[in-house]
Amino acid sequence: MNRLFFQPHQAGLSKVKAAEHTLRNINPDVLFEVHNYNITTVENFQHFMDRISNGGLEEGKPVDLVLSCVDNFEARMTINTACNELGQTWMESGVSENAVSGHIQLIIPGESACFACAPPLVVAANIDEKTLKREGVCAASLPTTMGVVAGILVQNVLKFLLNFGTVSFYLGYNAMQDFFPTMSMKPNPQCDDRNCRKQQEEYKKKVVALPKQEVVQEEEEIIHEDNEWGIELVSEVSEEELKNSSGPVPDLPEGITVAYTIPKKQEDSVPEVTVEDSSESLEDLMAKMKNM
Repeated sequence: MNRLFFQPHQAGLSKVKAAEHTLRNINPDVLFEVHNYNITTVENFQHFMDRISNGGLEEGKPVDLVLSCVDNFEARMTINTACNELGQTWMESGVSENAVSGHIQLIIPGESACFACAPPLVVAANIDEKTLKREGVCAASLPTTMGVVAGILVQNVLKFLLNFGTVSFYLGYNAMQDFFPTMSMKPNPQCDDRNCRKQQEEYKKKVVALPKQEVVQEEEEIIHEDNEWGIELVSEVSEEELKNSSGPVPDLPEGITVAYTIPKKQEDSVPEVTVEDSSESLEDLMAKMKNM
């Protein structure tokens, strides 16, 4: 918090109060509702659920989207439990303990994997996230990594709420290699969260109830010879030359065609030469040639 927006004069304030003061100074027209409590306790969980269900811009209406920016496993699981029970769409985000990687994840109950189906850090590194938070160990904190992940999260929120572009279901960030893996994960039918399994069944019913879209075969567009630039294609071979260069097509069984035909050979038009008949023998002709 101190690296992002906590200021010296806010010393002693809770994180949520300090965040409200900073954001209100940026834009006083925004409405803020601050609750400073631990959502993982039973008494606070019910109030947390109530504000998701009835805390929209119109009182009594649910919120459009829940954003999770918490720093521990229990809080993430609590948000996941509440959103699965309410069928509330939410986005989860986080930065790794070494502060050089992070992720965002869009979770639509029943349609995509919830946090209990496959926690992002378990997917990325095949480890149990519960073991990452150790007593007496302070996780590293880099404002640059947090700023990148926060920017990606807000960009995804805008695309989701304003319905433009491609909304990412999961987008990671590896600062060491400038790598941004992206994927979409289906919900786990054997998820430990019973409300997740219930939402999956509800989603299947919605999909079945949707009208089937008819497949329309588009006709191939005809490209006309005329065009606005006046470009014209002219063959360098005349029709007569093309005809002369082709031969007869042989009789073939149905379904078989020839790639080309061989033209008929034209006989050379050499004038016929005739030799007069002579009664002289070969020996007489040889003798004449010698005397020449």
